[in-house]
Amino acid sequence: MNAAKRHEIFSRLREANPHPVTELEYSNPFELLVAVTLSAQATDVGVNKATRKLFPVANTPEAIYALGVDGLKEYIKTIGLYNAKAENIIKACKILIDKHGSVVPDNREDLEALPGVGRKTANVVLNTAFGQPAMAVDTHIFRVSNRTRIAPGKNVLEVEKKLMRFVPREFLIDAHHWLILHGRYTCIARKPRCGSCLIEDLCEFKEKTE
Repeated sequence: MNAAKRHEIFSRLREANPHPVTELEYSNPFELLVAVTLSAQATDVGVNKATRKLFPVANTPEAIYALGVDGLKEYIKTIGLYNAKAENIIKACKILIDKHGSVVPDNREDLEALPGVGRKTANVVLNTAFGQPAMAVDTHIFRVSNRTRIAPGKNVLEVEKKLMRFVPREFLIDAHHWLILHGRYTCIARKPRCGSCLIEDLCEFKEKTE
């Protein structure tokens, strides 16, 4: 795919949704960190249902740490892998309190040092909470990047690096949200909705649907 085509794709996505936001509900970087940690192998809808009960009670590292692992589990037990997630979040809270003055760090190294925080979670926090150009490649972004040929790659890291290289700079901050939403609602896994896709004529997917 050439640069002009990529520019037009993101121009259209921006025109349709000038200010894209994550569907996870949060009001500060710490809430976002917790929500993204919980969202691994879970839906944003499911995470939001749990955090709507959790955050009014505890939305700081100290408050969640005070709940303890068992206390936190009560709020998140509807989410997949909740046992491991509760343990990781409590450990992460302790590190934030002890090493970072209860403030979520705004750099990859410190974020990825937190239990339960991998590269993808760190990228979401860096991009969404701190406005840094970062690309959190989930299943939606991986699929859209490969299908459209915006940034084809054999694995998540390869797609991430290509997106960071190929997405025009003016679109980098919001590109991650546009691609997720496009994959979630239009370029869906089983049968993409090509007929209602605003970039269908630019997409290089060979098996387009009506």
